[in-house]
Amino acid sequence: MTQLKLRAANLLDIARIEQIHREAVARFSAVPPPARLWGLVSQTLSALLPLSQETLIYVAEEGGKVVGFVQASGQPLGISLPAKITTLQVLNLCIASGADEREVAPGLVEHLVEQAGSKGVHRLFVRIPTDDPLIAIFRSEGFRQYATESVLYAEDPEIRSTEPPEGLRSAARKDNRRLYQLYRKVTPMGVAQLEAPTYKDWKALREGPGQQEVVDRVEIVGWCGVHRSSAGRPHTLSFMALPEPGLADELADHAIAVTDAQPAWTSLRHYDAHIIDALRGRGFTVLLTQALLVRDVTVTVPLPEKGMVPAFG
Repeated sequence: MTQLKLRAANLLDIARIEQIHREAVARFSAVPPPARLWGLVSQTLSALLPLSQETLIYVAEEGGKVVGFVQASGQPLGISLPAKITTLQVLNLCIASGADEREVAPGLVEHLVEQAGSKGVHRLFVRIPTDDPLIAIFRSEGFRQYATESVLYAEDPEIRSTEPPEGLRSAARKDNRRLYQLYRKVTPMGVAQLEAPTYKDWKALREGPGQQEVVDRVEIVGWCGVHRSSAGRPHTLSFMALPEPGLADELADHAIAVTDAQPAWTSLRHYDAHIIDALRGRGFTVLLTQALLVRDVTVTVPLPEKGMVPAFG
């Protein structure tokens, strides 16, 4: 058997990496188009080029040919983040057709974990469909599940009521601290401690474009965000809400109204069941269920000695 070589990707690998990625996407041809589109948005190749210092890309080479790659990036993606990145999101793990997935995939994951630890990273996250065969690879490499996420989509979402929620207003910067308090109330402690244990961590995760509104009833009890898309892509909806009677229904109606009842999708966690139920009652269906996995990494080089640098030749 040919020795498997694991190394950082370089520019000469781009064409082959893109080919492997296309092959991997084609294998899910039976998945409904909106789910495939969501996957392309979620697990994108747009960060493959070394646009930032927070991207790691490693390839597996066998007999002089690249047979797989793994990609991880800092969250959120961007070129202006500070050099000290301590958590990474695995965006892609793709194995070429004809390659032995059971040999190549574990090797790539092991290599990523080792290299991430040498760069001061202490935690790796990955989201992966619950029926994806690769989930067994991640579990065998020490990743554990901490949440489940459902992707919901509606071609023609329905509005049950045009009455806006009482206390609805535009979100302002001054609301951020109160929104973090809402996040901590609606998110299980184990999840919050992993993803956003501090206000600073949460703020870095949530900031983005789109129309954002809160439901302010002395305290902020709900939040919704609508990011209008273009080029035929569905709009993206986001929610946080206390499990108060009727609140999820009111927020769902309002968000759908903002999009003029056009195609939309959203991703919600297992603990957002009240919002999922409200959306399902308005024409949304679950396209995809994902496991959210995490692995703690042993830092092998002190942070002051070696900061995060791009692993892309």
